[in-house]
Amino acid sequence: MVFSSQIFLFYFLPLVLCLYYALPFRARTAMIALSSYVFYGWANPIWAVIMFFGSSVDYFCGLALVRFAGLPDQDGLPPIIGPEIPRTRKMRIVLAVSIVTNMGLLAVFKYTGFAAENVNALGRALGMGHDLVPVLHLVLPVGISFYTFKAMSYAIDVYRGEARPMRRFTDYMCFEAFFPDLVAGPIIRYAALEQQMRERQHTWDKFARGVAFFAFGMGKKILLANPMGHIADTAFAGGALHVGDAWFGIFGYAFQIYFDFSGYSDMAVGLALMMGFVLIQNFDSPYKADNITDFWRRWHISLSTWLRDYLYIPLGGNRKGPVRTYVNLMAVMLLGGLWHGASWNFIIWGLIHGGMLAFERAQGKNSPYRRLPHPVRVGITFIVVCLSWVFFRAKTLGQALVYFKSMLGLATVTSAADSVAGAMYTPYHGAMFVLCGITVWGLPNTWAFTNKLSVGRSVGGMALLALAILMMWTQTVNPFLYFQF
Repeated sequence: MVFSSQIFLFYFLPLVLCLYYALPFRARTAMIALSSYVFYGWANPIWAVIMFFGSSVDYFCGLALVRFAGLPDQDGLPPIIGPEIPRTRKMRIVLAVSIVTNMGLLAVFKYTGFAAENVNALGRALGMGHDLVPVLHLVLPVGISFYTFKAMSYAIDVYRGEARPMRRFTDYMCFEAFFPDLVAGPIIRYAALEQQMRERQHTWDKFARGVAFFAFGMGKKILLANPMGHIADTAFAGGALHVGDAWFGIFGYAFQIYFDFSGYSDMAVGLALMMGFVLIQNFDSPYKADNITDFWRRWHISLSTWLRDYLYIPLGGNRKGPVRTYVNLMAVMLLGGLWHGASWNFIIWGLIHGGMLAFERAQGKNSPYRRLPHPVRVGITFIVVCLSWVFFRAKTLGQALVYFKSMLGLATVTSAADSVAGAMYTPYHGAMFVLCGITVWGLPNTWAFTNKLSVGRSVGGMALLALAILMMWTQTVNPFLYFQF
């Protein structure tokens, strides 16, 4: 089920909100868990079964960690395993079971085919035959990368003593399957939600801000991201392009992926607020960043902080010298690229960002780059990000290389490129392109804009929501880009 669909807007969401506020507090988590499984299994019930299996393992692992710690309850609640408690071998095994289960699900559904294809390619290169191993083409469950990372945070946070485990099975199912952030984040770590599962406030201000978040997110998706998707899809399907058209296409994709993904995050935050939950900010005007390090402080913040806290720091972070720091940055971003998808394009995209992070760290705070005017640094950062987006958007490595040739004026352009340009440069899409630029660099982000929700901003949000819903009826396909991850 998609947020920007009629079934969600006019049936699912109103029913869930009515039930939520009609039920007593202790029954609400069970209702959210049940409705989340309906939401997730709507397109394919098998996906819900797969998620239920992984979630069940993590739930029992949390209870097992406390049991092996040998601690009594604290004020009627499961205890927090403090730093003074030695982590035993049994506890480490339990943690490993949780991590291996989640990583195993990801490996089977996301990486098995990619690994088999590369083994076969290596075999052919070495003259060992064509198909050394069979290539499985499994249907990737939507959002599996998001909910497996979320699930791993549960066992890790309980093991580290950063949160207490959940005793009620329905509470854990509510956390794991929480439909607002289930399929495209933000990736909410368990420690951030543990207390809210037991107690949270419901106020009119919080509900109103939630509606505003949802309205602005809907507007971003329908009114801005989808028209930019037309530009990007036309450009990347057009083969060799004129130089200007290729740059117009990748700028269109940069706007599309930002408004699509941040729009989804805004809608997720808004839905959670309507039910009293406070999620974290996932985007902080990332195209205003003046270097790649700054970009990753602003883009997909829930993923970058997850990778920092659960991977970069355990690898040693910056505590083991400059060379090890650079290696850690490259390794984390490579895995971050693989998290997005099993292809060489995502690996290269991750290495570009890892390389830039290492390069900027090596330059230090007094590099000549930092003495450039701020707008120039913002422009350079945006260009670097767009260059990396080519690998992210292209379906194959070959398509990415052809696109780069077009951007550099090295492609052999035919008359078909003129037809492609004609489809890209319509007055409507041109106007939306300019509006995207104004919104990205001239306006505050949704968090800042809704921080003080005036009557005017509320009315503006409702008008935007109404316009987005009207436009939704004219658009046949509204997929969120990050569903595929």
